[in-house]
Amino acid sequence: MPVPRNYQTEAIIIKKTRLGEADSILTLYTPRLGKIQGFAKSLRKPGSKMAGHLELLTHSMVSLARGRNLDTITGGQTITSFLPLKTDLSLTSQALYAIELVDQFTAGHIENYPLFQLLLGTLEELCQANDNELVLRHFEVHLLNEVGYRPQLQQCVSCQIALEPVTNSFCPPAGGMLCPDCRQSQPLTHSLSVNALKVLRLIQADDYSTVSRLRIDPALSRELEGVMRTYLRYLLEREVKSAAWLDTLKRDSEAGYAV
Repeated sequence: MPVPRNYQTEAIIIKKTRLGEADSILTLYTPRLGKIQGFAKSLRKPGSKMAGHLELLTHSMVSLARGRNLDTITGGQTITSFLPLKTDLSLTSQALYAIELVDQFTAGHIENYPLFQLLLGTLEELCQANDNELVLRHFEVHLLNEVGYRPQLQQCVSCQIALEPVTNSFCPPAGGMLCPDCRQSQPLTHSLSVNALKVLRLIQADDYSTVSRLRIDPALSRELEGVMRTYLRYLLEREVKSAAWLDTLKRDSEAGYAV
């Protein structure tokens, strides 16, 4: 049976690339098609009827026509605009960080419905959560679960012994925790306190509704962020570009500047 030329898909717009004077190429993350791209003609022209429905960080129903090399976007209808993410710079930076990770960790046309649901839920939580750092940690840990890099947090990845409640170490090249004895043979490690490991285990095991009950002090929050950033940087072999802006806004906020 021939594949229909025209089709629709639910999608989150995770990247926009300018093309020429007014056209764009959009990267969409979808529930059943995975990551796809579409050509949007004249999207940046004033008065474009589709522009408002195809903004970055928007959850939309998108209509496409199949092309030889690149499908063409023929229409869009907003499902959820996530307006708070577009009107608050701090929230914008956090949401851009999440969609950049999805873009960097996924290949095209590979269905991953749980990852779509994770991203959608994360954008929803960022709009209303009190602890957005915890939202991002939950997102990072579960993203890694979905793309095949689930870290081993229960036992030492070298000697396989259950970890004692002492300061152990996370080793990005090994993909998990090392006990104090095995750490000596691995140069690239990140010390992790007992409380940080407990929180990461809880995050890995539960959905956000459970995790959201945690109350994390600033020092522990920075420790969790540090170990996750280290692991993500190792896996991607590069810095996450949006993380730099995220950090700048955070520093400005802590210094008392308006963001």
